[in-house]
Amino acid sequence: MAERLGILVGGGPAPGINSVISSVTIEAINNGLEVIGIYDGFKHLVEGKTNMVKKLSIEDVSRIHIEGGSILRTSRVNPAKSEETLEKTVQTLKKLGIKYLVTIGGDDTAFSASKVCERSKGEIKVVHVPKTIDNDLPLPENMPTFGFETARHVATELVYNLMQDSRTTNRWYFVAMMGREAGHLALGVGKAASATITIIPEEFKEGVTLEEVCDVLDGAILKRKLMGRDDGVAIIGEGIAEKMDPEELANTPGVIVEKDPHGHLRLAEIPLATILKRAIERRYAERGERIHIVDVTIGYELRSARPIPFDIVYTRTLGYGAVRFLLGDYSDLPGGMVCVVGGRIKILPFDAFMDPKTGRTKVRVVDVRSEDYRVARKYMIRLEKKDLEDPETLEKLAKLAKMEPEEFKKKYWHTTELP
Repeated sequence: MAERLGILVGGGPAPGINSVISSVTIEAINNGLEVIGIYDGFKHLVEGKTNMVKKLSIEDVSRIHIEGGSILRTSRVNPAKSEETLEKTVQTLKKLGIKYLVTIGGDDTAFSASKVCERSKGEIKVVHVPKTIDNDLPLPENMPTFGFETARHVATELVYNLMQDSRTTNRWYFVAMMGREAGHLALGVGKAASATITIIPEEFKEGVTLEEVCDVLDGAILKRKLMGRDDGVAIIGEGIAEKMDPEELANTPGVIVEKDPHGHLRLAEIPLATILKRAIERRYAERGERIHIVDVTIGYELRSARPIPFDIVYTRTLGYGAVRFLLGDYSDLPGGMVCVVGGRIKILPFDAFMDPKTGRTKVRVVDVRSEDYRVARKYMIRLEKKDLEDPETLEKLAKLAKMEPEEFKKKYWHTTELP
């Protein structure tokens, strides 16, 4: 009887998942393994169910690499939530006869994979394939997580359209961009699309207030107005909500503050763009003016998009590498994460991605001291120190805000500080 390899997907969808499934299945079958696709991530495994699986053939997967979504679906169920669920998961995998396990997912699924590997005590060899449109796994040499490049490409096209509409209708768009605590996607889209301003969570300290975030946006709107334009597009990283006081968010009408199975805020339940839009509109109403803002959230449109060639090529390499590792190539580790380093496949131990302080997977955030961030900021329209230090410019800005120059300078100075 052929040895069995199981494959599952955890977390949110990302372009390229099916390409990994295809690559893994073909390489495994060509090496004499039987491939078992496990539906809905760890969801059924933690319940001890062995019937939510499908034996995969090359015919099943030969053309799925160009399609978005996941033929095995996905879920956010956390098998490491308790000792009981972790043990149940491992025992269910053993009942299925799984000797090798390929997990596809982001930081939470990587953590789950590491715990399953540890609990199986060598009986199940585990390899994790890193995916997320958030690009927040700390891969070597700044390699992107698969799905990110496609998500940035698709989102940039959407923002192009909004920018044209903004200019045509003389209105502002506030676009909340998916990304949890990392602003890679927001910054990448804002930079590629030349959005008026992009703000990301990494530029704010913990405990930032709604008022302070609005100061940044309002400053950009006023400066744009001073340049003779009443239109613009602001890209806003959704992870800013995680930097804000949960009580302030909870007290905002229409906002529900909840956490997912991995303990993260359900940012999809927090309409950040809408909250900021209403706050800015109130400011302008207090000035006796009206501003036209449309709030948009971009995220779900990206996750199951058809992958661009970059992600197809990348994921086929990762899938191949995952199987070769399980069969004994590259490393003698009992488990790890497959990466591409310097154009070559490499397996890194799970510990390499763990934060010793939290015991969880490290999160790669935007380096706000990097040239990449500084260049992006150079091409934004936002208040700068020179705007507030030049008496003539300061007076004009203050007049637009219906404030005294020194009052304006004191209130908005913090928005000019580089993080």
